[in-house]
Amino acid sequence: MLDFFTGEHGLENVYAWSIPLLAAVIIAEMIYSHVSEAKLYNKKDVGTSVYLALMNFGLDLVMKAFAMGVMFFFYNHRLFTWDFTVWYWLICFVITDFAYYVLHYVDHHSRAFWAVHITHHNSEYFNLTTGFRSPVLQPLYRYLYFSPLAFLGFNPWHIMVVYAIGQVYGTWVHTQTVKTMGILEYILVTPSHHRVHHACNIKYLDRNMGMCLIIWDKIFGTFEKEDPGVPVKYGIYPKMPDNKPDTILFYEWRKIWKDIKQPGLKLSDRINYIFNSPGWRHDGTGKTVRQYQRDYLTKLSRRQEQKQKKKSA
Repeated sequence: MLDFFTGEHGLENVYAWSIPLLAAVIIAEMIYSHVSEAKLYNKKDVGTSVYLALMNFGLDLVMKAFAMGVMFFFYNHRLFTWDFTVWYWLICFVITDFAYYVLHYVDHHSRAFWAVHITHHNSEYFNLTTGFRSPVLQPLYRYLYFSPLAFLGFNPWHIMVVYAIGQVYGTWVHTQTVKTMGILEYILVTPSHHRVHHACNIKYLDRNMGMCLIIWDKIFGTFEKEDPGVPVKYGIYPKMPDNKPDTILFYEWRKIWKDIKQPGLKLSDRINYIFNSPGWRHDGTGKTVRQYQRDYLTKLSRRQEQKQKKKSA
């Protein structure tokens, strides 16, 4: 049975077992949404999510041989050789989850990668189908984040199986129907944590990057708890002009192209428009997420000071 998930076709087997279960849960959530009039789903939005998922899957298939070839190159020159014990699998899971955290962090903090990742965030709906609203072009570079793990001696097939299991879990947390998960809120990425991640509220931007474990966000300062006083608003700001698939795919790339075509720019400015944080501008007129959040915290602090003065007056 273990070979079923750890062999060369283990990745496909993980998805083959999980997809029917996921489909059943999605149908259940749709029924709940309809009966309760929660309006969690929209037909066009679901269709867009499915379309993007299929495009991502297709590119993944095209890239599979090359990506695994790169990872096996590192594995064949590995630093360590591990016995396939419980500890091996546990460590493989933990460091794969960390590699995803790093990938996800870069996707949010470098504009070219945000242009890829934005397809996962532009929806104003948040439901289980949002979980497979994939960054279509990510298979072009994702394997680069996992190659160091192969260099440390972890079999690439095992890495990708563990990653696939994490992806399946990561899909489950795209829901508004589960409010809290008790003590697991301190260990795992939960629906509450991931609702924060998909928010466009300034307080919540670029927070809760983990896929399975929330510990990375707490270690590296990217954790934010869902605040009942700040209701989550989903999507991106500013909104895309429409939800056509080509608009979603190329929205940020077109903006990048417009920026780098500006006359009189230095080469360093053009490079910054591609790889610096979203919102960066060469003339200082733009604002990155960090700048927005600094301003937000400053305003919040001033409001609190004013309230204290009124109380003491």
